[in-house]
Amino acid sequence: MPTLVLPFPVINPVLMQWGPLAIRWYALAYIAGLILGWWLIRRIVADDRFWGALKRPAPDSIDDLLVYCAFGVIVGGRLGNVLFYDPRYYWAHPLDVFKVWEGGMAFHGGMIGCFVGMALFARRYRTPLLTVMDLCSLVAPIGLFFGRIANFIRPELWGRPTDVPWAVVFPGTDGLPRHPSQIYEALLEGALAFVILYVSARWGALRRPGLIAGLFGVLYGAARTFSEFFREPDPGLEDLGRGLTMGMVLSAPMIVIGLGLIAVSLGRKWSAR
Repeated sequence: MPTLVLPFPVINPVLMQWGPLAIRWYALAYIAGLILGWWLIRRIVADDRFWGALKRPAPDSIDDLLVYCAFGVIVGGRLGNVLFYDPRYYWAHPLDVFKVWEGGMAFHGGMIGCFVGMALFARRYRTPLLTVMDLCSLVAPIGLFFGRIANFIRPELWGRPTDVPWAVVFPGTDGLPRHPSQIYEALLEGALAFVILYVSARWGALRRPGLIAGLFGVLYGAARTFSEFFREPDPGLEDLGRGLTMGMVLSAPMIVIGLGLIAVSLGRKWSAR
């Protein structure tokens, strides 16, 4: 048994409620990530120090990028959860697909949806897709940080049983002290990844399209894979046996694609267009 077990800070997952209308921390996490990301991208595209003479989107167009990405994240995240994790349940209960207020969003699905939104935006505004990917990848850890904190508040996606001093007993579990894996992911996928990407951007990474996106793919994939060793997988949905989880399998292609983007970005000469 651990020498110390931290009490779970019981927080109502509903921030405010008026009759049937409820504002949940889970939804606020998505909203905060999108708005802060939009604000930071607007500042960055307006600052020549990040770009030199390289072409990038106009600051005014970022309002539309927010809309494209928001729809992509919501639709893709929900469909990803349905298709990757529990297709049999939703096949039997198709109307539950639309109950997004009950939770159930998959990051990898949201990423695919966001990519579709980025591609549509890049085509409409005739902006290099790799540059748009870099901008969205740079701010994605902000949303990941808030999302994992919301997972902790809910609480859901808790960790495996452990005897570490900072173990937490989560409501709704078997009463065993567990890793607060949501916090691990918030710090690794969110805070640490953002610091590395932002510092890279300050050092000129945005002048090499695809570099930030590639770094994000590697950082997220590695952080998620590492965190999966501490996160309790759902036996029927996420545990694939032999130590593998669905999160690990879905993160592996991100690392491979990320390394490919880094190689292409560093191996090519970029010039203003």
